[in-house]
Amino acid sequence: MGSDMSGLGLSAPEEAVYRHFLRNPDTSDDEIHTLLGLDQHEVGESVRRLCTLGVLNRTGPGALAAADPETTVERLTDLCLRELHRELARVTQARHLVAELRQEQPQEAVSAPRIERLADIERIRARIDDLAFFAREEILSVEPYVGLTPENIAHARPLDQRCLRRGVRVRSVLPCTALEHPPTVGYLRELASQGAQIRVAQTVTERILVYDRSIALVPVDPDDTARGALLVREDGLVANVLALFEKIWSEAEPLPPYDEDGGGRDQPTELEQRVLESMCRVSKDEIGARELGISVRSYRRHVADLMQLLGAAGRPQAALLARERGWI
Repeated sequence: MGSDMSGLGLSAPEEAVYRHFLRNPDTSDDEIHTLLGLDQHEVGESVRRLCTLGVLNRTGPGALAAADPETTVERLTDLCLRELHRELARVTQARHLVAELRQEQPQEAVSAPRIERLADIERIRARIDDLAFFAREEILSVEPYVGLTPENIAHARPLDQRCLRRGVRVRSVLPCTALEHPPTVGYLRELASQGAQIRVAQTVTERILVYDRSIALVPVDPDDTARGALLVREDGLVANVLALFEKIWSEAEPLPPYDEDGGGRDQPTELEQRVLESMCRVSKDEIGARELGISVRSYRRHVADLMQLLGAAGRPQAALLARERGWI
């Protein structure tokens, strides 16, 4: 039967009934249980629900027809998204339980310094992923790396994009030497185009991560990250880490323009490459943006940057020039 519609909230009998009326519009539902080999009661319930959803419509006495597939998929998708939003709101509202559950702890546990030592690198990475996933307002970072591997970027991209799409403020400081690594520069510009604030400093030795100004992650030993990290929730300690970050941030410089950092604008960034391929394949910006997981505004900004990079007057010419350069 091909791809099923269970992801849109339809049961197998409901999908079978819908597909039947797609093939046989304006027919009766009296005998379809026999045609489909289904229980009559089950078919009746499926018809009633499909009519309620608006994907089946009465066209006459005892006659039914299926709604257009595009309308059906959009309607079911919208219903699924509404349900997901309701579930997300319900889960988010459960945060108020923290204070109530905290009261169940012994007083000495509540007042103890909230510091956790993470020794295993995989555990540290998993905790970073969790903290980024649940961040609601701000993520601050100082990282001394000079280059990101393709694996690093592939792992970080979905989390970073998710945070930026949700309006989480992202501020990061890196060493100037990172500008000498094209894949890293490309990714930094990708983040900046989506709203992240990136700065560079001549010397970066600290390694700092702060989430929502309430949780900090710092190495046990800055000179030996293999010794693990400290996850800090103690207000006074987090305040000191925040003060250190703000000092580093104030002394750093904004990410320089392409012509100053040697970024080599003879090639598109990785995200621009994906936008270029999407631009040549889909007809609407909204579709391309949705496929890439970015906003329509960001998508169009990347298209404009690509046309400027290619020296193209329009999208058809940009596609032609990109093919001539072997970019697609």
